Amino acid sequence: MLAIVDSGLLRILPAIIGAFGLAFGSFLNVVVYRVPRGLSVVNPPSACPGCSSEISARDNIPVVSWLLLRGRCRTCREPISARYPIVEAITAVAFVVVGIFFAARIGTQTTAVGAVGAGITMIAFLYLAAISVALTAIDLDLRRLPTAIVYPAYGVGALLLGISGLLSGDLVSLAWAAAGAGLSFAFFLILLVVSGGGMGWGDVKLAGVLGLFLGFLGPAPLFVGVAAGFLLGGLYGIGMLLAGRGGRKTAIPFGPFMIAGAWLAVFVGQPVADAYLSVTGLN
Repeated sequence: MLAIVDSGLLRILPAIIGAFGLAFGSFLNVVVYRVPRGLSVVNPPSACPGCSSEISARDNIPVVSWLLLRGRCRTCREPISARYPIVEAITAVAFVVVGIFFAARIGTQTTAVGAVGAGITMIAFLYLAAISVALTAIDLDLRRLPTAIVYPAYGVGALLLGISGLLSGDLVSLAWAAAGAGLSFAFFLILLVVSGGGMGWGDVKLAGVLGLFLGFLGPAPLFVGVAAGFLLGGLYGIGMLLAGRGGRKTAIPFGPFMIAGAWLAVFVGQPVADAYLSVTGLN
């Protein structure tokens, strides 16, 4: 049977999503600064912290404006952190990668309902990509994973993935999504209790969100994602020890490693699980 979605549209879809990612990355910069401080992300408009001049539209073009202004405010020449264009560029790249990955799924659909369901799955994971960028930046800066971002992710993820699963009739994915959220939350909660402070409550909250999304993709991405987060965090800790930049009790933000492990599992979780089972003879 022929795919229901035109292949030409699917080819340009990642580029469209990437452009949207640039614009959304600009908004994420606002989120990263204001949400942890309890400020509105809507008002007041963005302004230079040096001279309080409101940022004009021409100076608010993602990445481009920063380059044209050479990283300085047009009015007072106050330096503008390079983190702003970096966040915008990373968000755009993340959106393109997610778009390419899930566009392939849309392309395999043979019914309009299936294509819509796959499209909603893409939107759900674009949302996850956006909050992943924001949470990573905040955790690296402030060692926090704000509830204002994490808690709504449960509702948004459940809504989008639920609609997608119902449209495609894939109740198994929905069951694994629910199980993934519960199992991940419970596992990290146990670690929080037994670690005596080695694990943060923010990590527990985030674990449930990541488990929700990974579980929707299946048990293999779910378990690989959790394991990969610990592996990446452990490797970073070992690197810190070898470099003499920390000790065994040095606290590190674990959220970014959980997020990185989850995205590795999104893209290669199933092949990694298959390879592991094959090598160990458990398949």
